[in-house]
Amino acid sequence: MSKVRLGLVGLGMASAPHAASLKELAHRVTVAGVYSPSAARREAFAARHGFPTVDDIDDLIGAPDIDALLLLTPPSTHLELVRRAAGAGQHILLEKPLETSLQRAQELVATAEAASITLAVVLQRRHRRSLVEAQAMLSQGELGEIVSASARIANWRPQSYYDEPGRGTLARDGGGVLLTQAIHTLDQLIALAGMPGRVAAFATTSLMHRMETEDLVQAVLHYDSGALGSISATTAAYPGFEDEIEILATKGSIRLQANGARIALMDGTERRIDDDGADGGSGADPMAFSHANHRAVLEDFLTAVETGRQPRVSGRDALRVHRLIDMLLASAADGGRPVAQSQGE
Repeated sequence: MSKVRLGLVGLGMASAPHAASLKELAHRVTVAGVYSPSAARREAFAARHGFPTVDDIDDLIGAPDIDALLLLTPPSTHLELVRRAAGAGQHILLEKPLETSLQRAQELVATAEAASITLAVVLQRRHRRSLVEAQAMLSQGELGEIVSASARIANWRPQSYYDEPGRGTLARDGGGVLLTQAIHTLDQLIALAGMPGRVAAFATTSLMHRMETEDLVQAVLHYDSGALGSISATTAAYPGFEDEIEILATKGSIRLQANGARIALMDGTERRIDDDGADGGSGADPMAFSHANHRAVLEDFLTAVETGRQPRVSGRDALRVHRLIDMLLASAADGGRPVAQSQGE
């Protein structure tokens, strides 16, 4: 089978783990060109990674010799770029989040589906061995029924992080800690426990930061099964701590942290599942992780393109975490009043 010809658009901070993955998968994919509106950034990227560059984005998006695109641009640009790529029949691997709002994210997914292209989303922690095995144990009933499902995201970002133009703004990023940092852990929480039926949340911009959007969120979750849970998410937790997910069930518990999971069953069995190339982050350095899970995302995407099957995290699948974030922010905007999940979602 011939190699997939791929164009890379966007050379910001997120490009490093993708570049490392692309080089390791050179037997399956050819990087036909990379683009950034900054000539200096293109030159630096090419010098470091050896990929060819293009001076015009049109040399990649819509180009007949490009099979797929890896889009690493700011969230506010995603919908228009996907429209253009889908119109040309190009498959898309899209950096999270889908877009700046739930409505725009839904339109983006519908656009890809109407064009019958593969749309995969970079929510790379879904490829962690610990998460996959914990999912299997839950689905097979080994832990019984879930009684509580919670997530804690206690990250640290200095003010200099938000002083970067556009960062933490509604116009470019679409939100703060929920859509930019917590989205990965919330996506894992949903993969394990499903969507809550109702949420009640408070959100604020703390005294730690000068920014447009939220850097501190506290929420209570109510699942249709009767299970309860909570979400604590912030970028104001100096010096930064590991993300955690805790699942309590009738036959045991799961604690998912940065480097793996600890599973304890009431029959006395305990399991420690270690991740190869963990991507849990230190809570302070946004790039403090191995690229192993990014490579898994890319491998999964290439297989989906080649075989026509759905990727592990499709656009429609990624909409769930966007809906949860939308529920949390809607509740916070209404003074913490509970918000229910819309019917049919």
